[in-house]
Amino acid sequence: MRVWPSDLDINGHMNNGRYLTIIDLMLVEYFVRSGFARVMLKAGWRPMSGGAVITYRKALQPGQRYRLCFAHEAANETWNFMRFEFIREDGVLCAAGYMKGAAVGRHGLVLNDESYSRLGLKFQLTPLPVAVQNWLAAEQALVDERRFGIVSTSTLS
Repeated sequence: MRVWPSDLDINGHMNNGRYLTIIDLMLVEYFVRSGFARVMLKAGWRPMSGGAVITYRKALQPGQRYRLCFAHEAANETWNFMRFEFIREDGVLCAAGYMKGAAVGRHGLVLNDESYSRLGLKFQLTPLPVAVQNWLAAEQALVDERRFGIVSTSTLS
């Protein structure tokens, strides 16, 4: 891939939000190639991202080539965890992280046991990498430690 002018922020390198947009696009391609998109459409499910954790190590400059590597690394009952890395053409790691995703139906998250079986696969729980375990713990702490007691954001009468 290459960094295009529309990818840039005010500092002249790839915008931090653009990394996550590219990850979303990668997941769509993954869903289509794996056949999961067809299964979801047929079942009336939608793909849902439940969050991401990313660290930025080195900047990607205008016009610079990079590779986006990703792999399905783990899964629990409902979530699938994808590892991703943005690597410059000289082999330098620029950004790395995880995205979690699930299928959602009318009644909420679809269990991986069901979604995998519709793909003709046997679902097995896989151990979560330490980084994912720590991320999930931090995510729970964010929810538990709510700072702003806003009940409703509606101000219309």
